[in-house]
Amino acid sequence: MTETNQTSSPSTASALQGDHPGFEQARQAAAALAQATGVDRHRIAVVLGSGWGGAAELIGETTATVPTAELPGFAAPSVPGHNPTVRSVRLKDGSQALVFGSRTHFYEHRDAQAVAHTVRTAAAAGAEIVVLTNGCGGLNPDWAPGTPVLVADHINLTGATPLSGATFVDLTDLYSPRIRQIAREVDPELPEGVYVQFSGPQYETPAEVNYARTIGGDLVGMSTALDAIAARHAGLEVFGISLVTNAAAGISGDPLSHEEVVEAGQAAGPRISALLAGIIEKL
Repeated sequence: MTETNQTSSPSTASALQGDHPGFEQARQAAAALAQATGVDRHRIAVVLGSGWGGAAELIGETTATVPTAELPGFAAPSVPGHNPTVRSVRLKDGSQALVFGSRTHFYEHRDAQAVAHTVRTAAAAGAEIVVLTNGCGGLNPDWAPGTPVLVADHINLTGATPLSGATFVDLTDLYSPRIRQIAREVDPELPEGVYVQFSGPQYETPAEVNYARTIGGDLVGMSTALDAIAARHAGLEVFGISLVTNAAAGISGDPLSHEEVVEAGQAAGPRISALLAGIIEKL
């Protein structure tokens, strides 16, 4: 039977109630993680996107590392610059966090269920909060490469959803105002904006970027929105933060490349990693 209850707000109760497609496989992956890490419950989950990999070292003490591809439902990432592991990390308050060194992108499989598997596994592992990070193109010329930006909302232009059937989920305040305020306490200068997810893997055309700006977008990329929808459905409190790795197509006139994204992430890595660790310490 398809789960049909409307979800209006995140819940700290055990998520993944019911038999929505993908939930059983997420429970299997969470059970495998518990066995491999020796940790029954992880309070926070962190998904590291392009440029954010160094944060894993600063969040806390890594107590176990599991290759992602060894877990049910996961495959090794196909994107250069992503770490194919999941870490169990002990935070300063003694609780544990799951740190995913990579995510599944929609363009890898054209399958929103595969994208959702990471956050659903986190929920099945006991997480209450998920931190979604990404590298993206910036539409604001004042945001130079290396600028971190809080995600206040998103626009999903993939034409897909991780939800199945009459599963009605309220996405009001999807990106936690509470955690965004905590982030501003760590860095009062943090800007925020609306993230627009395209399906990829091609970069957006200047016309598409102009369209995204016209409909209210500030950031463009190929991840995060589908993850966030699945996370809210699974009962998680969602925090999103982007790293502007390049000006979006047509903003600067320069051609786009994945190498540019990786280089910008490496240059900003120490600063944004410390920022993310400072935010997580307060959660």
